[in-house]
Amino acid sequence: MNEIQTRFMFRLSLEVGAHHVVGQSPISSRRIAPVAGGTFEGPELSGIVLPGGTDWIIVDPAGTWFRMDVRLPLQTNDGELLVMAYQGWRSGSPDALERLGRGEEVDPAEYYYRVACGFETASPKHARLNTIVAIGNGWRLPSGPGYDIHEVL
Repeated sequence: MNEIQTRFMFRLSLEVGAHHVVGQSPISSRRIAPVAGGTFEGPELSGIVLPGGTDWIIVDPAGTWFRMDVRLPLQTNDGELLVMAYQGWRSGSPDALERLGRGEEVDPAEYYYRVACGFETASPKHARLNTIVAIGNGWRLPSGPGYDIHEVL
């Protein structure tokens, strides 16, 4: 069997602004969270999250899951620009997700938070990122979400 292996890329910490609550539409309960900034730090890739990212969130009416669709502009410490896009799920008991929603710290073992990531760049130095798949484990702090991002080898 060919088992999947990963390599740590970076820890991503986001600062999220006030959500724009669209509400219950015919398609879903939707909200949009602007990403104001943040940082990413790893052994080969570090930098800042530029303002302008957004997190388009679908929320289960029962309060047991969130579906995220995120686009972030990143600037590496060497001045190169990247786009990071990821989709994922945060699910758990209504109690755990309600506490997260109130801004409380909740042990990540109490909920599931995973993302699948891709990158886009015009930088020759970082061109290999255009063709990799990455995954991440997430957690939610009162200041915003965080992720440990791993390249799938």
